[in-house]
Amino acid sequence: EHCDAVSGAFAPVLARVDGRAAPAAVFGAVEGHLDAALGEPHSATKLVPTAPIAGMKPGTSGLRKKTAVFAEPGYLENFVQAIFDAWELPRGCTLVLAGDGREFNAAAMQTIVRMAAANGVGRLWVARGGVLSTPAASAVVREREGGVAAGAIVLTASHNPGGLDGDFGIKFNTADGAPAKEALTDAAYAASETIESYKIVEGTPD
Repeated sequence: EHCDAVSGAFAPVLARVDGRAAPAAVFGAVEGHLDAALGEPHSATKLVPTAPIAGMKPGTSGLRKKTAVFAEPGYLENFVQAIFDAWELPRGCTLVLAGDGREFNAAAMQTIVRMAAANGVGRLWVARGGVLSTPAASAVVREREGGVAAGAIVLTASHNPGGLDGDFGIKFNTADGAPAKEALTDAAYAASETIESYKIVEGTPD
């Protein structure tokens, strides 16, 4: 198995794994070794002031809103930071990042990669082209490298139509590959209601 090892702040980010590096895989392993692979937040991390945005209560299928809502300044960032605040992931952990390829998928992935680095994630497995089905993402969490991943963030609104006028969504799976339990989604919602800032690595190329 071959993968590209990327040193630094997830630098050439990250949603790109070429066919030469992973010829047989439908996803690529993109490794970001932050601060000597210790899983500490990168030195380029910025703390961005923000304020709660109403209505970020996820259901069993995650948080779904119109694409235009997720694209509003701070909306995606607030919810993703609420996930990280509630999840309490170990420093240096591995996460899977995937989506169904709908409108805003690529832009959202760039933001999430930078926020993952800022929140101490040590390695991301990013779907090739940013596209991987929800069941496949679950299988990667459970099976790849013996189930080492702590979970997955999946960008999808399932059967809801996508596009600029359609829907976008974020769901997250835990280490067992299953959707986050209600206690965790409730904690993410609670965090979204009290959020004061989000963490992001700045100055990295797309």
